Amino acid sequence: MSNQTTRRGFLGATATAAAWAGGRAYSAEASVKPGPNDTINLGLIGCGGRGTYLMSRFLEQPGTRIVAVSDINEPRLVAARKRAGGDTVQAYHDYRKLLENKDIQAVIVATNKHWHALPTVHACQAGKDVYLEKPLAHSIGEGRAIVQAAEKYQRIVQIGTQQHSWEQYRQAVEIIRSGGLGEISEVKVWDYENQYPGWGCPPDCDPPAGLDWDFWLGPAPKKPYNPNYFLHDYWFFDYAGSFQCDWAVHHYDIVHWAMGVDRPKTVVAMGGMMCFPKNNLQYPDTLDAIVEYPAGPVAKQGFLMHYTFRGGCRREHRSHGKCFFGTKASLILDRGGYTITSEKAINDRSKDVSFRSTGDTHAQAFLECLRSRKKPAADAEVGHYATIPGHLMNISWRSGHKIHWDAEKEEVKDDPQANALVHKEYRAPWKLDI
Repeated sequence: MSNQTTRRGFLGATATAAAWAGGRAYSAEASVKPGPNDTINLGLIGCGGRGTYLMSRFLEQPGTRIVAVSDINEPRLVAARKRAGGDTVQAYHDYRKLLENKDIQAVIVATNKHWHALPTVHACQAGKDVYLEKPLAHSIGEGRAIVQAAEKYQRIVQIGTQQHSWEQYRQAVEIIRSGGLGEISEVKVWDYENQYPGWGCPPDCDPPAGLDWDFWLGPAPKKPYNPNYFLHDYWFFDYAGSFQCDWAVHHYDIVHWAMGVDRPKTVVAMGGMMCFPKNNLQYPDTLDAIVEYPAGPVAKQGFLMHYTFRGGCRREHRSHGKCFFGTKASLILDRGGYTITSEKAINDRSKDVSFRSTGDTHAQAFLECLRSRKKPAADAEVGHYATIPGHLMNISWRSGHKIHWDAEKEEVKDDPQANALVHKEYRAPWKLDI
């Protein structure tokens, strides 16, 4: 990567990459706690589909405004600036220049997964609070760095697991933790997506106009542009963790919350390309994994979490969900609500009990934490533990064997090759310094 990022019209000059990538300690003072009637100024880092969606959700909240946006894809940046308010909104090619803006109190980080850690840590250093899309980070080591940065700089960091703020999930968790389902020894979690036939093997080519490909790669290894890397980054080792890590964080967060444990003991995963025809994707389109958890307040003897991903199957009515299997009843939970089926109900053929979703309040929860300075329910550490199972599944699958996890040291036991995947190497000059 060059030491100087180019100027893009109105986007503004950027600092040299080397000066910032070395873990610069920001001189900006920590943001002042906003009062109950103060407007909260937000910045958006990452103006793709998810970023602009989150921006719209925050703009729906009273007392908030977007004052700056940042993206290395100029067409997306221009479009986001227009949606945020037009000429009154600052636009930056380089997110680090956005973080120098002292009018901003908090940022939304909705970048590609391999770009979650650096903007979040730099934002904490700049005295900004962070709403961070899931997964928390692209590696377990990066996730721990985010937790440490939030603590060191006393910043509010909330992961975007919006289900954590939904009423139906809170009620389901209360039922599970009350013992209403009986003894639970297994939780099944699944993601069914029909993305058949995949995206083939497009050749490397020039990046589209307005995309700074070298900056997009950032700390990832230098490679020529390929449409699948950019448009379907979920499926590549250097940029994401596929559904078992990137989507399923939503599931693991709720499982941990309900079961009262968040640190697995062992993980084993298997799968492969069993559906898509020839393509250049790296993660499997078909995957199953078993995660073993120790004893906890709900499962007194421990339990197994069984995760299933299917990339090429017909989507069922409950395509993204989880089921808690107890000796008295089972509870199926997804964004449509939850259903309890008791042993008696099965025998008597009586109706299940259901509850429907009432909406999303996660943005509101984040803003309330900015004003109160209370730690979010879905804070950086909760997000870190919710991301670990997916990372371990990928490590197991890539290693080809069962993983034994040391939760205290956050390392794979007695397996240097697998343990090397807990952390990731950064391409110079990028560094992750807290």
